[in-house]
Amino acid sequence: MPSAFWFPIAAVLEIAGCFTFWMWLRQGQSLWWVLPGLVALAGFAWVLTQVESDFAGRAYAAYGGVYIVASLLWGMLVEKQPPSWADMAGVVLCLAGATVLYFSPAFGRSL
Repeated sequence: MPSAFWFPIAAVLEIAGCFTFWMWLRQGQSLWWVLPGLVALAGFAWVLTQVESDFAGRAYAAYGGVYIVASLLWGMLVEKQPPSWADMAGVVLCLAGATVLYFSPAFGRSL
């Protein structure tokens, strides 16, 4: 499967996993919230190993733009917080950088 398939899955798993810790530590929810979070974070780690890149750092860098978009979508859909104009400007900049990384001839090999 292409990396573009795995990036959104990784983002949902990472955000969901971290959100469970947020709910436990910042919102006073039960420690039981952490168990599905740990499963989600383990799934996130596995999913990122499926990305077609010779180097983890480059895969993580390209993934970063997708993560930022997914985080703002999570905020809108789950936490009911609309993004600001600055959020949207940041998304455009981050996606531009992620696109350069992802479509670079060096994505699958070293420079």
